[in-house]
Amino acid sequence: MTTETADCVPTGMDELSVLDAAVAELENRANSQFRTVREPAAEIRRRAEELGADELYQRADLLLASVALREGRTGEGGQTAHRVLAWAERHNCPRLLARAHRQVSLFYRYVGDSAEGLKHAVQAVSHLPEDEPRVVRTQFLLSLSVTLEENGARIDGDQRGREALALARAEGDHEMILRCLNNLAYSAYENDDEPAARAMVAEMHEIAAQIGHRFGANELDTMARVELMGGRYDAVEALLTPVLADLVTANEGDAVAECQLTLALTRRLAGRYPEAQAALDANLRICEERGLAAVRARLREEQAALYAATGRFAEAYEEHRVFHTETTALLSAQRDARARALQAVFEANEARRSSEHFREMAHRDALTGLYNRRHVNERVPAMLLDAVNRRGPISLAIIDLDHFKRVNDTLSHAAGDTVLQHVAALLEEATPETALAARMGGEEFLLVLPGVGAEEAALRCERLRLRIRAHAWGPITGSLPVTTSIGVITSPHGSGTLPSLLADADRNLYAAKRGGRDRVAATLLA
Repeated sequence: MTTETADCVPTGMDELSVLDAAVAELENRANSQFRTVREPAAEIRRRAEELGADELYQRADLLLASVALREGRTGEGGQTAHRVLAWAERHNCPRLLARAHRQVSLFYRYVGDSAEGLKHAVQAVSHLPEDEPRVVRTQFLLSLSVTLEENGARIDGDQRGREALALARAEGDHEMILRCLNNLAYSAYENDDEPAARAMVAEMHEIAAQIGHRFGANELDTMARVELMGGRYDAVEALLTPVLADLVTANEGDAVAECQLTLALTRRLAGRYPEAQAALDANLRICEERGLAAVRARLREEQAALYAATGRFAEAYEEHRVFHTETTALLSAQRDARARALQAVFEANEARRSSEHFREMAHRDALTGLYNRRHVNERVPAMLLDAVNRRGPISLAIIDLDHFKRVNDTLSHAAGDTVLQHVAALLEEATPETALAARMGGEEFLLVLPGVGAEEAALRCERLRLRIRAHAWGPITGSLPVTTSIGVITSPHGSGTLPSLLADADRNLYAAKRGGRDRVAATLLA
């Protein structure tokens, strides 16, 4: 959606639908096109504010935060991302939470707090809904891979990077494949694995040639680092000169600073010390302007090495001492962050399991373990709708224990509870996988049989009645027998509502009781 079209959409709900679709398109736009996002996102944010569409406003605001971060306006982007994150937490919006955590993670990486960056990258993946498009999940895994690498967890980072690459390949997303290969190549460089790094770079060149892709600053910096491994200093200069001349797209806020740092390192190793210092001085200005503390910390290390190479040992020592102090603190924070991140993953998984567990408990009868009336009310209407769509039969049976009050009064409520548990077990044994068995309350149970016609339903319920009567009740009830009366109703095409079918089954149940109990009464819905 362009700025021009934003003013031309209809008002009201139609406009909200159009704006929502436009935001979704901007959110999924390729990383290399981030500069095309600012104007339409700003226009959508303006219209969302006018319409009172709060979530839409926050999504557009987060897109602008992402642009600011990638353009080097780190403070502005980080502040906005934090504000959106707080809103998403208050309003429990999982998709927005995931995306806001990802942008906050990027902010912390830029300002040198890779520990916090990892924490938010983990939260981003944790909050990402399962139905997000594969390309989105790839982006999030890639971000997590980078932050894991930066925190020293290289094996885990490599694993997430390869998962992202596999998803990108499956999607056929060439730009995302290039991003994954770039990260894996840089990781290979850091692990001093030149063959692997060169293989990744070679594949990047093959894909770029196929699709006419122009490499960005991040990719050229990775390639330069790989050339540096082989001492090819001229090749490094050739790769990075277009970046420093502002002829190449920088898709990340720290891309130019990273290239300057690579260039300073190369020039020092080549013995071109004044030019190396010039690169460091230019880099320092970039880091200060953009708040890039992470690059600045590494710049200190390179400055110390350059001082040492030119015989300025006192200055080299002082620079290295400051660098060592800062990096020791960072590494300690990173170790803590890895522990916190793992704990966050554990807690998120446990919370999810607990949520599922408690939801399941809310739908189960505490005594028998069968589903309860609440589950019946939620689940059976969908089963009826499915029967209508299939134009197939569905049968419901109400099972009631005969003279159950005598068991409680003559023996005890504990004996009665045991009887109910045994009946429930027999009912579950007789319930096929597609069916549903539930305790409706007291001594009354329900059996729902989708796809089962009247004759088969009556036959199954007769078998169940005989099994219950023949069960070994002696140790529990002594001489008192345990029998059941069952009322069955079959809807041949899924017609009827749950209340009406239960009422019909209940009438058949009372017909069975009036007929002498311990029997099945079944009818077919007209």
